[in-house]
Amino acid sequence: MLSGRLEKNYKKLKPWFDKSKTEAFRLYDKDIPEFPFLIDIYKDYVVIYDKTELIDEGKSKDEAVVSAVKNLLQISDEKIIVKKRQRQAGTNQYQKLSAKNERLIVLENSHPVYVNLWDYLDTGLFLDHRPLRYFFLKNSKNKKMLNLFCYTGVVSLMAALGGAKTVSVDMSGKYLSWAEDNFKLNEIPLTEHRFIEQNALEFLQQASEWPDYKQSFDVIFLDPPTFSNSKEMDEDFEVERDQKKIILDALKFLKSDGVLYFSTNKRKFKLDPQIENDFFVKNTSEKTIPIDCHDQKIHHSFEIRFNKKTLA
Repeated sequence: MLSGRLEKNYKKLKPWFDKSKTEAFRLYDKDIPEFPFLIDIYKDYVVIYDKTELIDEGKSKDEAVVSAVKNLLQISDEKIIVKKRQRQAGTNQYQKLSAKNERLIVLENSHPVYVNLWDYLDTGLFLDHRPLRYFFLKNSKNKKMLNLFCYTGVVSLMAALGGAKTVSVDMSGKYLSWAEDNFKLNEIPLTEHRFIEQNALEFLQQASEWPDYKQSFDVIFLDPPTFSNSKEMDEDFEVERDQKKIILDALKFLKSDGVLYFSTNKRKFKLDPQIENDFFVKNTSEKTIPIDCHDQKIHHSFEIRFNKKTLA
């Protein structure tokens, strides 16, 4: 049953991603209820996320999943990484699982990016945002982008490859350095791009009046964590509760004809009615979920623009 599904998915997806010169994609997305796993391919490696609720049950099924993957792809155990993906609180998803400190280069739409498959729960590349990254790659010429909570900066990278000047903000110096490395890997000079190590919530408060930043961005990408209680923050953050404040703060950086792209991974997220009432809002969730993700609630995404009322 599982082997047949993996083979079917692989035959469907592999030609599509080969054509687009993309080496990182989701092979299996909890397709069969009895096997609640995620299986992601990164070039010639595979990352398996065990999402079973019971530890003992997961251990017994891990072997079957690993065996099915090995049979399909004809790869060795060393090429398979198994992780237990549980609900994460705060910054736990960024806590180290190991210290291999090894990165792999994979292509996305023919452009190389660094991933780390071993040391953290996440790899440095969120697969579900691939369609939006492709959009920025194709629609960023001569634009100025602000990327908040930028992580490893791949959204900024794709915008820069498309011709944008970018500003990337994240509180993690490690991830900002990773973002810079992604730019260097693509031979993009850093002179037209800034990487700011700061809590994005603080940046929103402090930088909105800076002459170079106030109402100066054509595009803003705002993808906050669902929840954060980092020790570097005075108060905790919850995306649904605090959405209105961060969206309104981000809009202070946007040109009158610009677009704020807001995204969240909170499954039951509802956009604040005041935001929907006061701005032009387009729900883009359906079109920004990639072909290899069956989970239609993996993220919610919106385009937010000013209207005559808000510009008055």
